[in-house]
Amino acid sequence: MELRDYIRILRKGWVGIVALTLLGVAIGSVVSILATPQYLAYSKVFVSLQSAGSVSDLSQGSSFAQNQVKSYADIVTTPVVLQPVIDQLGLKTTASELASRVSASTSTGTVVVEIDVTDPSPTLAANVANAIAASFEKTVSEIVPTDATGVSPVKITVLQQALIPTTPSSPNTRLNILLGGLCGLVLGLALAVLRQTLDTRIRNERDLEAISDTPILGAIAFDAKATLRPLVVHDDPRSPRAESFRTLRTNLQFIGSGDGHRSFVVTSSIPGEGKSTSAVNLAIVTASAGTSVVLIDADLRKPKVADYMGLEGGAGLTDVLVGRADIDDVLQKWGAHDLHVLPAGRVPPNPSELLGSVAMVRLIEKLESKYDLVLFDAPPLLPVTDAAILSIHTGGALVMVAAGKTHRGQLKGSISALKNVGSKVAGLVLTMTPTKGPDAYGYGRYGYGYGYGYGYGDTYSAPDFANEDRKARRGKSADTTTKGGAAEPGRVTTRI
Repeated sequence: MELRDYIRILRKGWVGIVALTLLGVAIGSVVSILATPQYLAYSKVFVSLQSAGSVSDLSQGSSFAQNQVKSYADIVTTPVVLQPVIDQLGLKTTASELASRVSASTSTGTVVVEIDVTDPSPTLAANVANAIAASFEKTVSEIVPTDATGVSPVKITVLQQALIPTTPSSPNTRLNILLGGLCGLVLGLALAVLRQTLDTRIRNERDLEAISDTPILGAIAFDAKATLRPLVVHDDPRSPRAESFRTLRTNLQFIGSGDGHRSFVVTSSIPGEGKSTSAVNLAIVTASAGTSVVLIDADLRKPKVADYMGLEGGAGLTDVLVGRADIDDVLQKWGAHDLHVLPAGRVPPNPSELLGSVAMVRLIEKLESKYDLVLFDAPPLLPVTDAAILSIHTGGALVMVAAGKTHRGQLKGSISALKNVGSKVAGLVLTMTPTKGPDAYGYGRYGYGYGYGYGYGDTYSAPDFANEDRKARRGKSADTTTKGGAAEPGRVTTRI
């Protein structure tokens, strides 16, 4: 991973990292509060070798004492030294239990032994340290053989008596809090990296680029009210999501099929990635730029275009393909621009066969000769083969990829499904991109962070397609159909 990947992980997982760090600090604090204070008392003894000889003898004796002092220090924690202390002070413990609270150490090159004793009672800690020093002095004199004069050559001298400590040596509250916070921080970072590593969902255009070299045509901003206002380019034309479709329209102009096709299949890997709303809004925004557009609902399993656009969907594509109706009888005009819509019609028992039929190929050729852009809203690629079959006879598929929902394996499977039938992916479109956070719309190459009011005056209002359509048709006879029997601004339909 690159540096920006780690920065992205920090931006996405900072809440968890901070939470675990604070949890570590809290645990360190609780441990310090609940721990029994321990007091440390220490005494020091000096180990020397008695000799009445020359300076050379004294020097050799000092070197000998330094070499042997480590062995003498080990004697401090043995029962032969500790048991007399227990008896003297009347301690209710054993020599092994007392040894766990006693330590003896010596610095290299010295003959000084430091005896440390820890205990919840500061007075008892000091008394035990002093008693051990005295017992140690007596024990060494007993176990070391005497010389010819009956004097032990090793002498133990108490250098420092243990004092009663005034402050506890443990717990170290500051250190516990620091260690707890550090452990929480490390754990938070590790979990954030692990989560990012195991997460196979596609979240931004960089994830798309790692999967396929197919052109990325744009990123559609997430809109929490998308289900309430599917036609966002009409209902809220100044929103970031509406501007996303204008960017997609511009980028689509540079995509050429190379075989003369002016038609595209709008599909996705799985349901719920916004393919239908993307197809509808792309058709509207392209037609508003002066391009003649026809939108066909080729999702013969769960058609939605008619409902989104407020059209009568009783007759449509299926009727044309089976020969029950002519295309001009079921094609419906929408709005004031050159946009026509062909609903799906009745749901057939054999959608794949109809979409791959000769009648479908002829219909595509007829629509491409009449319109500048032909858009098909097709079912998802992974559940059924409808979109793959249909895309063979068009300029390719525009695959919608929902950010944070679609997994890498699912997109790879969709691209493979198209290539296996000889079709191609004309472009990828990232949908539902967040407007905040590290993967926000405006964070990558295809987001421009358009806000409200960009490119519009304060007096801008959405066009009233119904009123404009009535003016355009004034004096002409036409059979108009409105949803629910009442005219809806921007959703007037005209059957031609």
